[in-house]
Amino acid sequence: RLAASLGLRPTKTLGQNFVIDPNTVRRIVRVADVHADDVVVEVGPGLGSLTLALLPEAARVVAVEVDPSLAGILPATVAEHAPALADRLDVVRADALKVADLPGPPPTALVANLPYNVAVPVLLHMLENFPSLRRVLVMVQKEVADRLAAEPGSRVYGVPSVKAAWYAKVSHAGSIGRSVFWPMPNVDSGLVLLERHAEPWNTSTAGAPRRAVFAVIDAAFAQRRKTLRAALKGWAGSSSAAEEALRLAGVDPSSRGEQLRIEDFARIAAAKA
Repeated sequence: RLAASLGLRPTKTLGQNFVIDPNTVRRIVRVADVHADDVVVEVGPGLGSLTLALLPEAARVVAVEVDPSLAGILPATVAEHAPALADRLDVVRADALKVADLPGPPPTALVANLPYNVAVPVLLHMLENFPSLRRVLVMVQKEVADRLAAEPGSRVYGVPSVKAAWYAKVSHAGSIGRSVFWPMPNVDSGLVLLERHAEPWNTSTAGAPRRAVFAVIDAAFAQRRKTLRAALKGWAGSSSAAEEALRLAGVDPSSRGEQLRIEDFARIAAAKA
């Protein structure tokens, strides 16, 4: 009814499907392990069903919403359905891919239902820009969930898997059926849990910075069928330079990107530095 009153149609939601099942939102909050002292950032709150489930459990919820209609109605929705908790909510009308600062104390958790077309970029952007985030639970389409949580050697292991692993331990946290969404999608969804590493990888790998490591990852998977010696030729400047960096990092030059873990890529970047 709220969606209809706003004149919202699927084409106006940036590909997002809104969760309308109360049991599902309660499950998401439970799996996210939100505590009373948490400051939770929610990307794409949409109609506010997840927001309403988060507010009783968290100290504060900062909702980042790009759609002006949804951002405008969310405070009223909370005031109507949870008036005693309205002061815990901040609404930021912004594109999550461009957010570099949020009001109030630094966020400690991210809980979000992310649309397919921006799920990975938004997740990586938030992890990079808000190092205070210790736990992340995102609901994404099953294909994206599988890629994020994939292990080396899997056919879906790739750039999202490795880059997410730079920041956190990544794991599947459950499946979500399509019937809990409006509009109902043609695919299933999954929950992905990320628990941030106590220390960034670059503090334990000769100081290889994130950009340098991510450049190696991008090069390795740009030509994923090639050996690393060939795939990293452009990145290193020549095949021989690539082989030298690989051997210094203790990585077999004949291996391929999908066989390596994040620590392997970090050592390769550090060897070239």
